[in-house]
Amino acid sequence: MRTNFDVWAPKAGTVTLLADGRRLSMTRGENGWWHAQHAELTEDIDYGYLIDDAGTPVPDPRSRRQPEGVHALSRTFDPDLYQWHDADWVSPGLDGGAIYEMHIGTFTPEGTLDAAIGRLDYLVDLGVRFVELLPVNAFNGTHNWGYDGVLWYAVQETYGGPEAYQRFVDAAHQAGLGVIQDVVYNHLGPSGNYLPMFGPYLTEGKANTWGDSVNLDGPLSDVVREYIVDNVLMWFRDYHVDGLRLDAVHALHDERAVHILEEMAAATDKCAEALGKPLFLIAESDLNNPRLITPRNVNGYGLAGQWSDDFHHAAHTNLTGENGGYYEDFDSLEALAKVLQEGFFHNGTYSSFRERGHGRPLDKEVVTARQLVTAIQNHDQIGNRAAGDRLSATLGYEQLALGAVLSLASPFTPMLFMGEEFGASTPWQFFTSHPEPELGKATAEGRLKEFERMGWDPATVPNPQDPSTFTNSKLDWSEVEEGDHGRLLDLYRRLLALRGETPELMDPDLRNVRVDYDEVGRWLVMQRGSTAVALNFADTPREVPLPFGQQAEILLETAPAKLYGDAVQLPAYGAAILAG
Repeated sequence: MRTNFDVWAPKAGTVTLLADGRRLSMTRGENGWWHAQHAELTEDIDYGYLIDDAGTPVPDPRSRRQPEGVHALSRTFDPDLYQWHDADWVSPGLDGGAIYEMHIGTFTPEGTLDAAIGRLDYLVDLGVRFVELLPVNAFNGTHNWGYDGVLWYAVQETYGGPEAYQRFVDAAHQAGLGVIQDVVYNHLGPSGNYLPMFGPYLTEGKANTWGDSVNLDGPLSDVVREYIVDNVLMWFRDYHVDGLRLDAVHALHDERAVHILEEMAAATDKCAEALGKPLFLIAESDLNNPRLITPRNVNGYGLAGQWSDDFHHAAHTNLTGENGGYYEDFDSLEALAKVLQEGFFHNGTYSSFRERGHGRPLDKEVVTARQLVTAIQNHDQIGNRAAGDRLSATLGYEQLALGAVLSLASPFTPMLFMGEEFGASTPWQFFTSHPEPELGKATAEGRLKEFERMGWDPATVPNPQDPSTFTNSKLDWSEVEEGDHGRLLDLYRRLLALRGETPELMDPDLRNVRVDYDEVGRWLVMQRGSTAVALNFADTPREVPLPFGQQAEILLETAPAKLYGDAVQLPAYGAAILAG
């Protein structure tokens, strides 16, 4: 094993490599790159960089390991030493199969990648196609959502580090599950970010919600963009990941002719061709901009998919009756019907929350439904609530089952948040473990301010720094098969199986979706070819007309339903999937 320890530090006057206890002066080369030739390595070593006259070394911006935390020395890691066993794995790509969103720290009591391996058979039995991990890159402290990461190339040590990550992906592939990794390129965390010491990785004066924006279009931004693209390729090449979920791409400030998203998508497609397997990118975006998922040959960015929060908002409001803040525009079955047929609700319409027009229509000739990833619950929509409460905190089995059918029988790519499938009673709250008291205090106060506009009671907001906020958010696996938990889990299993074996439910063509509804009667029917999904959002039984001219067959029901010729009677909050 050999390393040359190149580092980009255009702002530095001198750079000294501290490696294996020795100091080596580095030589400045072209374009701000510094070089130091190190002897052949027979084992991993700890190293860092002394910038100018600094007395304390800082980690490598491309560090693969931080065994002592993000403020300490980096450690070398050779990803090629791992012996993979996933040669038989064939990724289906983003094909409409269900995604299971998972936070490693709270998925199991141990909170590690190796512990999560022990639950993969459960996910296979559930019937999901991909596991999506919340960010695992190195952050300060022992536990965190993952969005405070500061070293994008390093896997968090408390999760097991980079080799444990390779073991997890390998095991998932051998079990028949794909892996999607959530990555954050729009900001750096508040503690342990030494990148500005090296070069202009950030742009002052162009702040987003979380701090200074990443320098994507300013002076010396070419290398910053390479830093991001190389990280994308690292996940695919070194860790065999199948896809990446890109966090909050609306916060990527880029005015270049070729947007960084387009550059990432092109690099991903090129890598997929080289590796001979499907690879894909999914953007989290609140812009409702079809350009993200429009092919590059018709002036799009060419991403495989993007989230549609409009589906969540319409589903949430109709299931719960909650209609404050950004839910206000979605308080009707009309809104839900529009999302099911058009993909977005705001597609050029006025958004009362933003107080302006928002979005643009999808071109159904170009874009497919499976390119929109949708959910009735996800880490943001649970964890960014004041108490981190799931739907199961306020809804009974019948309404949870109704939401499950709505989600898994939709034309989109459905995503579940861990524990949703059994109605987990545990919350999933916002938690941090910042060692710096002042940062912990500022984080807690910032959370309170965030909730003012939604009208939530500050007294219900847990302190992110309290260790119990983290431990309370761990799944309770003892309740999985009990009572309504087990009943709901069985429904999710049957729904996912039915989705996989029913061509109409996997049809990605939005032109083949027809929705009828009754706002007063509170029922909705979604027709997908010869299959119909009947949903009763009322708290009393409803007779729901079916779009078939003949007697239908019930393929799945959440509670006993009765057929009457061209109609079906559904109990309160009942749902049924029928074949004509």
